[in-house]
Amino acid sequence: MADRTRVRQPLLPVLVEHVESRHEQLSSLLEAARAVPLGTAFVHRGRHYTRSDSPEDRRRIKTEAGPTMRIVDQATGKTIHLNQVEEVAFWEWAAVEILRHSGIRIEELTELTHLSVRQYQRPSGEVIALLVIAPSKGERERVIPMSPDLFHAIAQVVRRQTRNRRALPLVSRYDPQERLWSDPMPFLFQRQLGTAHSVIASRTIAGMLRRSCNEIAHSNPAFAHTKFTPHDFRRLFATEIVNGGLPIHIGAALLGHLNLQTTQGYVAVFAEDIVQHYQEFLNHRRTQRPEGEYIDVSPDEWADFQEHFDKRKVELGNCARPYGSPCQHEHACIRCPMLQVNPRMLPRLAEIEKDLLLRRKRAEEEQWLGEIEGIDMTLTFVRTKQADAVRTAQRAPVALGIPTTRRPQ
Repeated sequence: MADRTRVRQPLLPVLVEHVESRHEQLSSLLEAARAVPLGTAFVHRGRHYTRSDSPEDRRRIKTEAGPTMRIVDQATGKTIHLNQVEEVAFWEWAAVEILRHSGIRIEELTELTHLSVRQYQRPSGEVIALLVIAPSKGERERVIPMSPDLFHAIAQVVRRQTRNRRALPLVSRYDPQERLWSDPMPFLFQRQLGTAHSVIASRTIAGMLRRSCNEIAHSNPAFAHTKFTPHDFRRLFATEIVNGGLPIHIGAALLGHLNLQTTQGYVAVFAEDIVQHYQEFLNHRRTQRPEGEYIDVSPDEWADFQEHFDKRKVELGNCARPYGSPCQHEHACIRCPMLQVNPRMLPRLAEIEKDLLLRRKRAEEEQWLGEIEGIDMTLTFVRTKQADAVRTAQRAPVALGIPTTRRPQ
């Protein structure tokens, strides 16, 4: 399993880029097709298409459900059912994003409901989005703080399910392990097949991943004998959070593991000194509090916990380092993967990039080769964070419809 994770870790960005670009391309193609009448030719990204004008299209355009978006690729003559292919692309993108940013199991993904989205407001007024995972393999409910990327994926699912101001349909889900049907609930991973709504099955998502890996294999030989399963994202998530500095016992809580050794097996790809470091950390905590590791939090401890989040505010945005850990990069925030840039600081990033380019020009004139190498590395990080900030700025706010307590009448 350790070798399996090592092989797939560098391939994950390729898979993510593939499913994201395909969904974006099909989504924009669907919007372009909606804008033209039946039987009209149009051009999208350099390719020529014609919107289908069959009797079925003319009949459905008058119905409440709307027309089926079918187009013909003039280069190949192939008819494309845009509604179907765009829907499959969206659910595959959503599954990949949520699995890789949360580390949940595939059955937990299909069990997510509208009620799983919660929020917690700190005394300072800051609102933290939470994802509540229903009891699954370990029969224990757990809460995952949502990162911006995870929140974006969940928001897009909610937006899709509640478009046109409709309520999220209540459907029953069949549990193949328990062999029982659930009560009708607002499941997030549901879609309409014909006139009925049903929850997307785990094997359907696994099949989507399998098809994408086969498509990538045509241009990337690394995917010829390497496939991704839903559980691979769980192991990659464990790898990423521990490598980012999160204590392993916190990672175990996020993953829903009752035993730290189980989590250690998930992060076995790391060097021995990293695992040893966290073992020493845990042993030190046990010597400090040998009895009742999880006792009630004292007011001083809670105040220290809240102060940690206040101190994470930096010039360019927010530092995501975990509680109880110092800054490992000596506040060199531009190079730090823990820095979450605020989109409003994009002008400041442009100033930093301009300054670095001037410094690089001077280093070239003076032949300071070591300085050039360091500046090039910093420029790479600056441009990466610029792209991430631009991507975040383009995301429109979404009303998730988080349930609230009803006022007594």
